[in-house]
Amino acid sequence: MQKKKIAFLTGGYSGEAVISYKSAETIEKNLDSELFDVFKIDIHPTGWWFKDEAGNNIPVDKNVFSLTIGQQKITFDAVFIAIHGTPGEDGKLQGYFDLLKIPYTSCDAATSALTFNKSYTVAIAAFGGIHVAHSMHLFKYNNTTPGAILQQLQLPLFVKPNNGGSSIGMSKVMAANDLPAALTKAFAQDEQVLVEEFIKGREFTIGVFKTKGQIITLPITEIITKKDFFDYEAKYVAGLTDEVTPAKVNEAIAEQITQAAKKVYGSLNCRGIVRIDFIYSQQNNQPYMLEVNTIPGQTEASIVPKQVKAMGWTLQQFYTALINECFNY
Repeated sequence: MQKKKIAFLTGGYSGEAVISYKSAETIEKNLDSELFDVFKIDIHPTGWWFKDEAGNNIPVDKNVFSLTIGQQKITFDAVFIAIHGTPGEDGKLQGYFDLLKIPYTSCDAATSALTFNKSYTVAIAAFGGIHVAHSMHLFKYNNTTPGAILQQLQLPLFVKPNNGGSSIGMSKVMAANDLPAALTKAFAQDEQVLVEEFIKGREFTIGVFKTKGQIITLPITEIITKKDFFDYEAKYVAGLTDEVTPAKVNEAIAEQITQAAKKVYGSLNCRGIVRIDFIYSQQNNQPYMLEVNTIPGQTEASIVPKQVKAMGWTLQQFYTALINECFNY
């Protein structure tokens, strides 16, 4: 059987590129070389580059998404997208590959763009019957005052950039006097900001993917952080957070979270692997969706690889399933 040529994309144009490169290390080690010829391509602000064995940067021909190595022109059967942030997680690359009719491993352009916008994601999830926190979607040009926010939402609040990930620019606000600084911090990262009411409860996250047409949920992880909330530092600095996989939770709660995750995945028309974050409310005994990550981290410290192993799969089996599934669209 002839190997399929896979373009493996890393890098990106945002501050999350550093995480993309770390994810790439894990993925590259676990792509099956007997099934795939893999070409790692760095999507970088200076250009799109493939580094050959001699260390030369070979540019990608963006007109047809191809490489010319020596006298050989290489085109690709599929693309494995492992770019956190823009342009890999917000639908831009997906739209490009749709135009070129090249399959890829992530959600499509519409779903990627939608889920990159936290407020729109929450609105669509709520429309589909998923529990979400009360929130406000702010735009920089509207100059919404802290007082106006506090008239509609109750403290404590989470303030976060509306687009982006890794909890960059996010704050937990306990007192009204702290809200202006939190807004300034979030608006420094994005022109739009989401402000949400705090929900007291246990934090869980779950990977969901599709293989052979079936939606599969990975074992649930409970997030127990030593910090006030699961921010960038808590995610990426060892020792600040305990991630319990599988979560120590009774079957009834696990079933609620699993079914909610499948419902979110289906309602948003997701593809590939996504990670969905929930708070299980101690007051209402219901899971509340926080956000959807369509290019979840794949570093050694990341949650999805741990969930895959807890399910009893190897990462090689998992990544092979993701690639094979993308040919079904």
